[in-house]
Amino acid sequence: MPDLKILGIAGSLRQASYNRALLREARSLVPPGVALEIYEGLEGIPPFNQDLEGDGGPDVVRAFKAQVRDADALLIATPEYNYGIPGVLKNAIDWLSRPALQSPLRHKPIALVGASGGAFGTVRSQLQLRQVLLFTDSRVLVKPEFYLPLAHQHFDAQGRLISEDVRTLLRAVVGALVDLARERVPA
Repeated sequence: MPDLKILGIAGSLRQASYNRALLREARSLVPPGVALEIYEGLEGIPPFNQDLEGDGGPDVVRAFKAQVRDADALLIATPEYNYGIPGVLKNAIDWLSRPALQSPLRHKPIALVGASGGAFGTVRSQLQLRQVLLFTDSRVLVKPEFYLPLAHQHFDAQGRLISEDVRTLLRAVVGALVDLARERVPA
């Protein structure tokens, strides 16, 4: 049984997305005693509606919040859509952020990674995500940063990273997240 659980969240709904592939690769790079589970329910989360917040929101939202709360850390793999955060990911964070002082994101260690077909490799999306997670009082990993531009050049047909340098950087991010998660945080 692992002593540390990481929940991976892909900000893309596509099953063959490069960001989902990054999470699968990260799962193969976790150190001993660490498990990385990939959340697969983002497409089922309804649009945020404050009228539905009572009792923690719809069942799917409550279950999602419980998974995030039970995880020791999050690894978010975000694409970049129109220079920003994908709507489904922002929507999920909006649900997770409520109520503010009881959010499962509060003090949660989080690392951001991202892959895109463009030349900037999710730099703007991750910057926006950092701003959003500032509100939730999350502990977002500062370094190392991981932005993968021109993603189609870095994956094979099975969705595996072909560059050992990229795998090494992803392993460094996962290791730094594990270190952050093992630090004690004031309540």
